[in-house]
Amino acid sequence: MGQIRKRKGMISASMMCAGLDKIFYYISEFKSAGVEYLHIDIMDGEFVPNFALGTDYVKSLRRISDIPFDYHFLVVEPVEKMSWFDIREGDNVSFHIERNEHVAECIQAAKRLGATSFIAINPETPVEVCDPYLNDIDGILFMTVKPGFAGKKLVKSTLDKVKNAREYFDSIGKSDLKIEVDGNISVENAAKFYERGADIYVSGSSSLFRKCELEVKEIIRNKRLAIGWDEQEVDK
Repeated sequence: MGQIRKRKGMISASMMCAGLDKIFYYISEFKSAGVEYLHIDIMDGEFVPNFALGTDYVKSLRRISDIPFDYHFLVVEPVEKMSWFDIREGDNVSFHIERNEHVAECIQAAKRLGATSFIAINPETPVEVCDPYLNDIDGILFMTVKPGFAGKKLVKSTLDKVKNAREYFDSIGKSDLKIEVDGNISVENAAKFYERGADIYVSGSSSLFRKCELEVKEIIRNKRLAIGWDEQEVDK
């Protein structure tokens, strides 16, 4: 296979990791920095052992921000639960292929609302299971940790998994398919996934919401530089 074609990356801020006491600060900083998405994890306590984020909370976020949402449905049979949320044109919707017998219906539901549709897969799920749907989706979200809770260690095998997927998509004429990575996407790990062809980087407790001396805008700057932006672009 040839050299991997790399594209300037996009940031999706994981709102599950944002403290409510600082939510207006975060939203203001994200808007100022041009963060592309707010990542909205929806968990039902069954697909993963956790609950997040509720319908009322998500509606409240809509009222205080016009940044597009990047929905991630970590739920059993998501097609019905997608209808509980105000999915809009310009949003991104990811739904898992595991424990989901209605993948085609999920794709069509997202498209009817003007959203882009991504299939999400867990670290142990082979990307080949998505083959029947590659003509209909906009991309694939790769979980790079075991899903459920923030702060988990990167599953290192997902580095090669993403690289192989990008090479595969390019080889079959599907270079337009985007790759999103989600789980311990620190600045350092983002740089590794950028070299392997990722496009969208979910950023949570390991970067944007990490307790450190850096301000959020500086963390965003560092992450931009790690995912293909040059200094002139990030310092505009």
